[in-house]
Amino acid sequence: QVQLVESGGGLVQAGGSLRLSCAASERTFSNYAMGWFRQPPGKEREFVARITRSGTITSYSDFVKGRFTIFRDNVKNTGYLQMNSLRSEDTAVYYCALDQRNSFSRSAGDYDYWGQGTQVTVSS
Repeated sequence: QVQLVESGGGLVQAGGSLRLSCAASERTFSNYAMGWFRQPPGKEREFVARITRSGTITSYSDFVKGRFTIFRDNVKNTGYLQMNSLRSEDTAVYYCALDQRNSFSRSAGDYDYWGQGTQVTVSS
């Protein structure tokens, strides 16, 4: 059972930046595709970004493309989400997740391991 711990959330002004981290408990981290999702207040969880096991291929939702960057360090067993040009609509709880089938999916149901989430609040 892989455990994931997110960190790096907080309160930031619109236009600012944050970097989220997702630390995995196991060295098998590199065996999994990884995704970031978020759940805005009162809304369903939604896809944000995904990355392959090697980190060579990434994909983003349209509302973060060009502003957010997903990357990973398999030596440190850690994934990241760099968020720039933040907007008030980016306010949400952000979750990282691992997909053991490496389906490189945008669907939350295809991910097997989840972190506890970290709150990001963007003030306008």
